Amino acid sequence: MLRTFIKGGIHIPENKITAGAPIVDVPAPREVVVTFSQHIGAIAVCCVKVGDQVKRGQLIAKANGVVSANVHTPISGKVKSIGKWKTAFGYPCDTVTIVASDEDVAFDAEYQPEARTDEEVAALTPDEIKDIVAEAGVVGLGGAAFPTKVKLTPPADSHAEVLIINGAECEPYLTNDHALMLACADEIIEGVQYIMRATGVKKAIIGIENNKKDAISILKRKLKGNKSIKVQSLLTKYPQGGEKQLIKAITGKEVPVGGLPISVGVIVQNVATAYAIYRAVRLREPLISRIITVTGKSVANPGNFRVYIGTQLKKVIEAAGGIPEDTGKIIIGGPMMGRAIVSVDTPTIKGVSGILFINETESRRVEEEPCIRCGACVRDCPMGLEPYLLMPLTENNELEQLEEHGVRNCIECGCCAYVCPSHRPLLDFIRLGKTKVNEMIRKKR
Repeated sequence: MLRTFIKGGIHIPENKITAGAPIVDVPAPREVVVTFSQHIGAIAVCCVKVGDQVKRGQLIAKANGVVSANVHTPISGKVKSIGKWKTAFGYPCDTVTIVASDEDVAFDAEYQPEARTDEEVAALTPDEIKDIVAEAGVVGLGGAAFPTKVKLTPPADSHAEVLIINGAECEPYLTNDHALMLACADEIIEGVQYIMRATGVKKAIIGIENNKKDAISILKRKLKGNKSIKVQSLLTKYPQGGEKQLIKAITGKEVPVGGLPISVGVIVQNVATAYAIYRAVRLREPLISRIITVTGKSVANPGNFRVYIGTQLKKVIEAAGGIPEDTGKIIIGGPMMGRAIVSVDTPTIKGVSGILFINETESRRVEEEPCIRCGACVRDCPMGLEPYLLMPLTENNELEQLEEHGVRNCIECGCCAYVCPSHRPLLDFIRLGKTKVNEMIRKKR
C-alpha cells in the first residue's frame, strides 16, 4: 500500500533526467575553499593558521556551541589564507583556503584511514556513537544542514519510538539520494543501525517514493528477515520529503504547530546522512564529501557526482559539460525549494544537494496579476496556511498578524506559487515575512 500525507500537496512533472545515472567521482582539486558556516547554528571557530600543514580529514574549524558543527579539510596541503569569501548567493562568509603540493596529492591518493573492526564497532556505546558523529561534523544532508548530534540527543523528557529515514527525494530533477540508495544500500543500512543504537530506537522505517522502484526493491531485498528496519513505499507527491508530511504519511501522527518530530516520538534523518554516519563510525571519516546532482534540460552530461566539500562550483559544473548556452538561471537545490545563485566562483558546502540549470524561457517570470481569490494556494498548502493572505500582510509589514496567521510554520515548499493562476510571488514574500517575524521575536527577548 502506498502511503502519503493528506493535507495539500501537488503533483509536479518530475524531470528526473539523471535517474539511474551512476555516481561519478570528481577528482579532489589542488585548492579548496572551505567555509566555517556549513550548517544551521553558530559559525565554527577556526583552529588553524596561515602556513599550517594539514592532512585530509583534519579538523580546521571547531563547533561553537551545541547547535554548530565541526569542519574538516577534504585535502592535504598548506593553509594559504584565512578570510572572507562570497557565497553562491553573494554574502560574505569566513573561509580557509588550502593548497596541495605534489607530495600532498600523492599522500591523499594512497591515504586510507584504518576502519573500525566489527569488534570495535560492537563495543561502542550510544554516547560514543554520538560523539563520533559530532566529531565528524555530520549534518543533515537533505538540505537543512542541521547538526546531526542534536537530533540524536532528544530532550531528557522525550522518548523516541521510531526512526524515519527520508528517501523520498520529492524535489523534481534531484536524484542524488536515489543514486546513493542504488550504490550504497548496505552502507546506508549500517548507518541506520548506528542511529538506532545511538538513540535507543527499536524500529526504523525507510520511506521512499514509488518512482524509485529499483531503490525500493534493493533495500527490501537487503532487509529481508530484518524485523527492526523496513521499507515503506510512498505515493509520488510533493512535498512528501518534508519532515511533517513524511511523519504523517508513515505513522499517521501529526506534529503539532510549532512542535518537533520528537514530540510525537519520531526522529527523522536523510538517507545521505545515514550514509555519512556510516562513514564516520565505520571508516573514521569526517564529512568531507557528498553526492550532488548536476542537471537541467540542456546540460551536456547531467549526472550524480561525488564532490569534495570546498570544490569550486564551476569545477563540478565542468564535470557535467559546463554551463549550457541557453542558461537563464542556476539554482542550488531543486526548482521548488532551491535558490538562484549569483556566482559559480564559490565553493561547495555540505548542504548543496544539486545544481540545476533552467533555460532562459523557463526562468522568465510571468507578469504578476491581481489575486482572484480562487483558493488554490490554500487548497494545496501542506501546512494549512493562507498564502494569499500572508503575502499582503508582508507587503504591509503587519508582523503581528503574520505571526498570528502562522507564517513561521511555512516549510517554504513553493506549492502556493506553483499553483497560483495569477503568478503571484507568494513564496518570495512569505520567506521575507518569516525573516521579519523572526527578527521581531528576537528583539522582544
